[in-house]
Amino acid sequence: MSPPPPRLSDPAKIFLLPNLMTAGNLIFGFLAVLKIFEGAITKETGGANWTHFYFVSISCILAACVFDLLDGRLARLGGKESPFGREFDSLADIVSFGVAPALLVFKIVLYAIPHQIGWLIAGFYLLCGALRLARFNIAATYNLGTGSRNFTGFPIPAAAGLISSITLLVISNYQNEDEMAAGFGGFGLAALMVFLSFMMFSKFEYPSFKGFNWRTQFSLPKFVGAVVLLWLNIIYYTWMPAVMFVSYLLYGFLRPFLSRAWRREIEEEDDELPSHTGTPNPPEDL
Repeated sequence: MSPPPPRLSDPAKIFLLPNLMTAGNLIFGFLAVLKIFEGAITKETGGANWTHFYFVSISCILAACVFDLLDGRLARLGGKESPFGREFDSLADIVSFGVAPALLVFKIVLYAIPHQIGWLIAGFYLLCGALRLARFNIAATYNLGTGSRNFTGFPIPAAAGLISSITLLVISNYQNEDEMAAGFGGFGLAALMVFLSFMMFSKFEYPSFKGFNWRTQFSLPKFVGAVVLLWLNIIYYTWMPAVMFVSYLLYGFLRPFLSRAWRREIEEEDDELPSHTGTPNPPEDL
C-alpha cells in the first residue's frame, strides 16, 4: 500500500516572485500559440510576411524558457518552494513547452506529411510531455527518489527550446514553404520531435545546474566566456540558440564518460545542495 503524501501546513500558499515568473512563462506560451495561428492564417491568405509571426512565436517560446529558469531559482533562493508553485509551473509548462512547440512544428512542416502522420507526431510529443510532467508531480508529492540535483531524461523546457531553435534555423534557410515542408529540414524536425519524445523518458541524466544561483562566483575567464556566449546569442540569434540546446542534449550522452572533477567544473556543483525548507530535497527527474 502506498504511503500517504506528507502533510502540508498551507499547501495553497502563493509566493509572489516565483509565481510571477511562472505567470510570465504561461503568458509567453499563450502568445506563442496566438502568433502561430496568425502566421498560419497569413500564409493561407497569401501574405508575404507569414514567417515573421513564426519568428515571434519562437521568440516567445524561448522567453518562456527563461521565465521557467527564473521561477525555480527565485523559489530556491528564498526558500519559497510550495506545492501550489509546483502545480502552477506544470500547467504553464504544458502550454509553453508542450502545446506551443507541437503546434508550431505542425503548422510549418508536419501538415504536409501524408496519411495524417504529422498530427500523430505532434500529438505524441505533447502526450509524452504531459506524462513527464505528471510523473514529476507524483514523485514530488510522495517524496520519491533520492533528491538528486540531476534530471533523469531530457527536460521538457530544453526539448521545447531545442525544437524551437531548430525550427528557427529551418525557417531562416528556406524561403519557400513547400521546400521547407518537403525538404530535409521538414523531415528532420519530424524525426527530432519523435526522438525528443523518447528522450524525455530516457535514463540519461542531465544537470539541472542547481548549484548555479545568484550567489555563484565566476572566475574572470568564466565570466568573459559567459559574456561572449551572450553576445554570440544576440548577434547570431538564428543559429546560436540551436548550438546551445544541441550541446546540452549531447552532454547527456557524454556525461557518463567525464570524470567527477570535470562534471563539477561544468555543472558548478557544491558539495552539498542546501535545503531552505529543512526537508529533504524533492526528486529532480522533470
